[in-house]
Amino acid sequence: MKRRHFATSMLVGMGAAWGLGATGLAAAQGAAAVPAQAGAAANAASASAAAGAAAALQVVATFSILGDLVRQVGGERLQLDVLIGPDSDAHVFQPRPSHARQVREARLLFSNGLGFEGWIPRLLQSAAFRGQHVVVSRGIAALRSAGHGHAHGGHGHGHSHGEHDPHAWQNVAHARVYVRNIADALCAADAAGCDFYRQRAQAYDDVLAQLDAEIRAAWAPIAPAQRKVIVSHDAFAYYGQAYGVRFLSARGVSSDSEPTARGIVRLVQQIRQEQVRALFVENVTDPRLIEQIARETGLRPAGRLYSDALSAPGGAAPTYVDMLRHNTQALTRAILGA
Repeated sequence: MKRRHFATSMLVGMGAAWGLGATGLAAAQGAAAVPAQAGAAANAASASAAAGAAAALQVVATFSILGDLVRQVGGERLQLDVLIGPDSDAHVFQPRPSHARQVREARLLFSNGLGFEGWIPRLLQSAAFRGQHVVVSRGIAALRSAGHGHAHGGHGHGHSHGEHDPHAWQNVAHARVYVRNIADALCAADAAGCDFYRQRAQAYDDVLAQLDAEIRAAWAPIAPAQRKVIVSHDAFAYYGQAYGVRFLSARGVSSDSEPTARGIVRLVQQIRQEQVRALFVENVTDPRLIEQIARETGLRPAGRLYSDALSAPGGAAPTYVDMLRHNTQALTRAILGA
């Protein structure tokens, strides 16, 4: 009884913050609040392990979301460099000589894979990288890219990432796979710190499991037929598959692809016919396309989603957990009209 009372108390705060009301709270029974990040959950283990740590392990992560996941597992035993920082777009990233130097000096390079970082082979060659390249998406069930680089529903055209959609982190279950792969790689490179990495990975996995339950509870009060959202590019297919949300976009899986006039007209017609109520800009895309669609439909943008990059510290999404929480809150509020 005591555990049930605690979970219910936490739901009251979550429901109030997300504007779910009594119906949403009833649907969300049993979900627990999620800590902002795993570091606090593993402070004791971090302190004891760090005391005996040797020189920090030099590692590189390709983009900000992955950098946060690596940091959650590796903590203070790592010297971590992130090539593509907050609010920056990996689709248009061009490595500089300074990035090659960072990679050259690293023991481990963590990348998403699935074609997300198309520039990786050139960077590894120019850096003469001799460390271990770790593709963190290894082992997930990847979705096929709609049209191999074309937008879902045929709304636009862009360069292809390849056969698969690379945005797998949008499903929390896949992020948990990422974390296990990160811990395995760190243990292989730094056996003395393996217990430390395993403890932190387990603590963070618990956080992610609770986050997944929280997201499902937030969507529970919304009928599946109402779960329709317009976004800039196809970065949310994994989120949509996991949580039963239909995302429509004017671009393909690449944020720098160019939508066609016919595709935009078709999308505007679809918005009107299906009475879509949620329209969002993204932090890594030009908002002018969404603004054009808003003018055509009279549907005002409901806010900003974070797709391929975190926000800067102090922003709405400085960590992976914060990002998924922010996006879910923004999406559900927009659909509910809150």
